[in-house]
Amino acid sequence: MTKELWLLEKILSISSINGEDNECKIAEFIYQYLKGNNVEVTIQYIDDRHANVLATVPGKSRQTVIWNGHLDTVPYGEIEEWDTDPKIPKEKEGKIYARGASDMKSGLAAMVYLLGEIGMSGKKPENTIYFLGTCDEEKGGIGAEKILEQNAMPEAELLLIGEPTGCRLGVAQKGCLWTEISVQGITSHGAYPWEGCNAIEYGIEMFLHLKEWIESFEHDILGNATVQVTMVNGGVAPNMTPDCAKFLLDIRTVPGLDVQMVLKKIEKIGEELYVESGRRVGFDVQVLNERRAIELVEENVWLKYFKECLEQEGEKPEEIGINYFTDASILTRRCKEMAVLLFGPGEPHMAHKPNEYVEIEKYKEYIRLLCRIFDITYPKIGK
Repeated sequence: MTKELWLLEKILSISSINGEDNECKIAEFIYQYLKGNNVEVTIQYIDDRHANVLATVPGKSRQTVIWNGHLDTVPYGEIEEWDTDPKIPKEKEGKIYARGASDMKSGLAAMVYLLGEIGMSGKKPENTIYFLGTCDEEKGGIGAEKILEQNAMPEAELLLIGEPTGCRLGVAQKGCLWTEISVQGITSHGAYPWEGCNAIEYGIEMFLHLKEWIESFEHDILGNATVQVTMVNGGVAPNMTPDCAKFLLDIRTVPGLDVQMVLKKIEKIGEELYVESGRRVGFDVQVLNERRAIELVEENVWLKYFKECLEQEGEKPEEIGINYFTDASILTRRCKEMAVLLFGPGEPHMAHKPNEYVEIEKYKEYIRLLCRIFDITYPKIGK
């Protein structure tokens, strides 16, 4: 087995399910691998289950780029829906199957492999490469938050994230807002609903007004912003008007629609319903998670350069958008002008699904493309 495939399978075999496994184990493995390949590397422990791994490869110029990959995966789901054991990487018909194969341990492994090859060769790439292996990306992003808290990320011209894009250029990603709306009404006998104020009905009415407004925002690549109710809790009994209800909303924003705009709109809708109800309904809004939308403009020099390099490798550059959020929404919080590009070998349609896989040739192609783009001495990639 070739070295780059051995590393991929080794990283896939270290289970790092968010909320279940000890993510320190995969951080420690990457640390030991890079250290053994003469790369300057450190571990940033957060608690007894979470750690980041940070590495630096000095370049010929002062220009710095950041490579980022997250260490965690989502759970396996229903094991019966898998044709292979998701805990054990399985090579079959030119693909490697395992949880995390696409999202995003293949991108992570490729970056770690190339950093190790640079370290062993002693030859500098054009740019200084700063690597961030972050934990807890699939939930709260505490790894990325810790990096900001400790000022562990240098100023850089580019943040490259190896999320699954099928080696296409992920130039835009939706933002996310999880918000809980609590509605307070007035209870009454079910036979006399006009004597009460139905909190569930008012919550639904708020949602429908909000949905119409949010989905009016559109992006050329990402499409429309979206909102859906993902959890509802309320009601007392079949014959009682509910006096309280909670609605959990999953809102996916696009560039041009930010979190503050959404929160102001919720307040406005709630206030209007408050007046219409004769001041008999109240509401409260709590933000559970927020991530901003990000895009890379067509004129960006890095985007142009990536396209040129892909064309030189015989690849047709294709731009895509990503509907899910990444650590970029946290890592760029203090530097919103930094170019962000999602670019990885995994397939976005396989993320979080049974029988997740990465194509072996796509994984090797990704390594070759990174060598071209970042002027890395071309390692011998097995065929």
